[in-house]
Amino acid sequence: MKERAAKWIGLALVLLVVGIAIVWSLFQRSQDPGEMVSGFVGGEKISFLENPEVVEILRRDYHLQLDIHKAGSLDMVRASHEGRSFLFPSSQTALEYYRAQIGPPRREKQLFNTPIVLYSHRPVAEALLANGMLRQDGETFWMDMPALVAAMEEDRSWADLGLPQLYGQLQVDTTDPARSNSGNMFSGLVANLLNGGQVVQEQDVETVAPRLLRIFGKLGYMETSSSDLFTQFLRTGVGAKPLVAGYENQLLEFARLHPERWAEVQDDIVILYPEPTVWSTHILISLDERGDRLLEALSDERLLRIAWEQHGFRSGVYGSGNTEAFEAVSGVADEITSIIPMPGQAAMEKIIEAFGTKR
Repeated sequence: MKERAAKWIGLALVLLVVGIAIVWSLFQRSQDPGEMVSGFVGGEKISFLENPEVVEILRRDYHLQLDIHKAGSLDMVRASHEGRSFLFPSSQTALEYYRAQIGPPRREKQLFNTPIVLYSHRPVAEALLANGMLRQDGETFWMDMPALVAAMEEDRSWADLGLPQLYGQLQVDTTDPARSNSGNMFSGLVANLLNGGQVVQEQDVETVAPRLLRIFGKLGYMETSSSDLFTQFLRTGVGAKPLVAGYENQLLEFARLHPERWAEVQDDIVILYPEPTVWSTHILISLDERGDRLLEALSDERLLRIAWEQHGFRSGVYGSGNTEAFEAVSGVADEITSIIPMPGQAAMEKIIEAFGTKR
């Protein structure tokens, strides 16, 4: 009897030791901050990468911790990559530039997209509708980009559109094309339209550039950050910035993260989808083994869902025909079908150079 009791006691002790070991292992794992992965990131993705849910999934399930540094898409390619494991630019042009300057990337993957859109105020949208430059399908507004570009080339004023209270000529405020990706992409879109709707090739830049510079030259000072321009648009009202170019995800993220502030302006702010537009393509470029691990981690379906539902980035899984996450924002397009490719890297480099020499 005593021998049998001793066996049970021994078994209980073994189980207790195993249980303690498992609990300790789980505790240690829960305290593990993860391996540090450092890299350059476009500013529009910082809120997503700092989202507590994203941080926890990366730490708990992939044992990764991010050390992110904000940089422009082309600047991050030009920068020193010592100590960096990844680049996360906002355009295909940056990937092409990487290939031209450095060579084939170790690994790269397109994770999500956001189209270039226009933001405006309801009185401006109503005037554009009345002048046939904008059409409305349900709650969604679609901008006739060839007509808009023609109006800017013709120096039409806001008064010509029935808005005498607005000063000066019809224009689209944008970031500096030589320094910021959203301005760079909008300039590529306008260049294509000045080229008869054909994608600008390197040999076309000499013809297109003077007309492009004339349009952008009317803007005066241009912000160097897309987030700064969007903030100014929200703060300064219709008189200061009647029409601005930016990323679709900016308004979607703002409405989701700041519902009380969005409630104050939602009756005035409208999103206009250019026809055609260009995609801002968010591609992760891996520089080493840790970058490879991050690339795999950010492909996690849970993170792609968070990217769309909380930050407005579209992916192949989320953001197409699925706008339930942004019911508070009227006029979000289910799908974006009118797309024109950006000019290639060589043509865009010449366009950027032309903007630089104009200063």
